[in-house]
Amino acid sequence: MKRTDMAPDFELPDQFGVLRRLSTMLQDGPVALFFYPVASSGGCTTEMCAVRDRSAEFQAVGAQRVGISRDPVAAQLRFAESNGLDFPLLSDGDGTVCAAYGVGRSMAAAPVKRHTIVIGTDGRVTDVVKSEFRFGKHAAKALDALRSP
Repeated sequence: MKRTDMAPDFELPDQFGVLRRLSTMLQDGPVALFFYPVASSGGCTTEMCAVRDRSAEFQAVGAQRVGISRDPVAAQLRFAESNGLDFPLLSDGDGTVCAAYGVGRSMAAAPVKRHTIVIGTDGRVTDVVKSEFRFGKHAAKALDALRSP
């Protein structure tokens, strides 16, 4: 994915099993999709907790935070509950959405690339953050993009 691409619409279950559709979420404001390799791993926990800790900043720009990995719904729920994550964590069990966004890979230990895709209310990608090891960078860079005119 790159800037100005149309974001593929999708529908996936969140950590409670509730189906979430991107086009519906975009009706309430821009969306930052945080793709991460594995729920509850050290790096993913650091990244998602940074997203959690900046909740007020995302709210101030009217943006929604959404995490996505290939983990099953039950693992997403455990991850959310154990870290107090206050945003949807979507389960892309078969990797279809990850593939559509170009973040899937064949590594069993890390089947998803750590990318953040910021999407405007028009469905267009406004920014893409790629960093496998700078976990805290994703929330900050997404906010920078959301604050830019």
